[in-house]
Amino acid sequence: MKTTILITGTSRGIGKALALHFLSQGVTVIGSSRKTQSELAHYPKFFSLKLDLSNSKSRATAIQQVQDNFESIDILINNAGIGPDIDHCTPSEVDLENTLSVNLTGTVLFTEELIGHMTLKGKIINISSKMGSINSCKKSDSTAYRISKAALNMYTQILSIRVKKGLVIAAVHPGWVNPLLHQATYTVD
Repeated sequence: MKTTILITGTSRGIGKALALHFLSQGVTVIGSSRKTQSELAHYPKFFSLKLDLSNSKSRATAIQQVQDNFESIDILINNAGIGPDIDHCTPSEVDLENTLSVNLTGTVLFTEELIGHMTLKGKIINISSKMGSINSCKKSDSTAYRISKAALNMYTQILSIRVKKGLVIAAVHPGWVNPLLHQATYTVD
């Protein structure tokens, strides 16, 4: 089975580990990053997609490139995110705007534009965080990041209700990941 996966934020961390894992399985990976991805470019099944989720023109260009180069997408993994206020107790206006622009607004709008290009039995996986859980919130830090992930969880729920048949929609909390280790044990199934 030929599978095409689009992963946002593949320049490092979870996104890069996922890209490497799926590439090792022979899967076609479209990896997005705000910069060119020279580290993954030598993989023949890797397609580098320049994407800044906070920029509407960048999102439109990326969507057009995906539609022009791929018949359909089987799995979308919304991994890209920022957390400039991690461990800070008081959010700044800039941090709040930037975080929501990438982690929520850009992710939602990118997903909405891509849904029509996904296979009928496709999957949309939103990488969330325990920090976005209202029931688990015990700290008062990282306000912008926490709000963005809580809102992403709500979007995931809304989308799963709207798209009852066909697409599988889920939010996952992968836990803390050591940025020095780029290993993943995820499967396509």
